[in-house]
Amino acid sequence: MKQIGDKLWEVAPADISLPHRDRNAHKGNFGRVVILGGAVGYSGAPVLAAKAAVRTGAGLVTVLVPEPVWPVAAAKLECAMPRPLPAVPWAAVGPGRGTFSRLALDRALETMSGADAALIGPGLSREPDAAWVSRKLTSVLACPLILDADGINALVGHIDVLDSRKGPTVLTPHDGEFARLTGRVPGEDRVGAARAFAAAHQCVLVLKGHRTVTALPDGRAYVNTTGNPGMAAGGSGDVLSGILLALLGQGIPPEQAAPWAVCLHGQAGDLAAAEKGEYSMAPTDLMEKLPETLKRF
Repeated sequence: MKQIGDKLWEVAPADISLPHRDRNAHKGNFGRVVILGGAVGYSGAPVLAAKAAVRTGAGLVTVLVPEPVWPVAAAKLECAMPRPLPAVPWAAVGPGRGTFSRLALDRALETMSGADAALIGPGLSREPDAAWVSRKLTSVLACPLILDADGINALVGHIDVLDSRKGPTVLTPHDGEFARLTGRVPGEDRVGAARAFAAAHQCVLVLKGHRTVTALPDGRAYVNTTGNPGMAAGGSGDVLSGILLALLGQGIPPEQAAPWAVCLHGQAGDLAAAEKGEYSMAPTDLMEKLPETLKRF
């Protein structure tokens, strides 16, 4: 890696070296990972994350979604295991219909407590019950945990939940989510903002955007060198979280898995742009380019 400042490095594809796989390995050796997310109207996000995790080598991928979302997820996920959890009834009066209810907590915890890594947030919604389930799981799970999208939004006003974490935690906000969580935009000094948050809350922070910054609790930070504007589309972040989930599930430490995942994600995006163009590429194109990307490492 090229050092560009005090405890600051650039990450390029040449810096990634994925571990070789044991010829006698089985699916349990490559990570049992779990995704919790989805809501009516946001069924695509957990599906994209799950497919990206499968493509990045996770051995077993379980996807926990609200009951009304389960038929969609089951139809789209041939290589992952979607499971329905209790949802706010569609006939209920008021907001929250089609999202996780508080009754989902115990069944989610039963599945997620045995995971090698977990992801909370893709398509989760900001409804109160779903956010409550997210916070409860965040506070008790001990495995490496990624909080993305509404998993991050659930912490707004509840940052103590993040501080109470027992295991490694990675947050993957874009600037808007970072501003909601902290009350301020990152500003021009994105590295400084990411470092300050990671140190204050003892987590790994992936501040997404042009030249995504990955900051570690000890002050080290990494700036990504891959990616392009064609990746600025809904769903691209879900693919990133799935890549990162798979790497964590395979035992790669968060301080290594996070900058590697960002770089791999950007490299897949660059390959997609070269073929489709930045205007026409879609997040699904990133997944199609993951095999070609991973073969290089």
